[in-house]
Amino acid sequence: MFQLGKTIVSEEILKKEFVCNLSACKGACCVDGDAGAPIEEYEKEIMDSIYPKVKPFLRQKGIEAIEAQGRYITNDFGEIETPLIDGADCAYVTFDDKGTALCGIEEAYNQGEIDWKKPVSCHLYPVRVQDYSEFSAVNYHQWHICDDACSLGEELGVPIYKFTKEALIRKFGEDWYAELEKVAKKL
Repeated sequence: MFQLGKTIVSEEILKKEFVCNLSACKGACCVDGDAGAPIEEYEKEIMDSIYPKVKPFLRQKGIEAIEAQGRYITNDFGEIETPLIDGADCAYVTFDDKGTALCGIEEAYNQGEIDWKKPVSCHLYPVRVQDYSEFSAVNYHQWHICDDACSLGEELGVPIYKFTKEALIRKFGEDWYAELEKVAKKL
């Protein structure tokens, strides 16, 4: 672990390699698990404003879940997250013709309907950020469903921090990322 400004960063994001391999995992991170994607407080307003433009990209089951539960929910721990369909799939998930899970929000972004890619927690994955009162912990979330992504990352020689560069800059800024790169070079 090392400190960068008000973050404590796991060295794993510099040392471990990772590149999403959707052809292998089929987007399992969007349909497995027992919770929705974390939503930051400021993202609630964005989720509300983009929903009408995202809705046409969603499955009927997703629309029904969102309209029943809300565009985001607060879990038992007081954390904000995306709603789920029957306790499984993220309500915003769609599927392509090969059965690969895709993000309806990101599809609306890719089609130029909205200018917001998706929740930053999704964009950062496999990096997870836990905010504390004095700092934020920046960690690698290792999950067996991403074994193929780790193998592809090793094959291509892409460390996690490079794979998530755009998202890390989005979350922490260009200066923070430049400092991260300096630490990576020293290791």
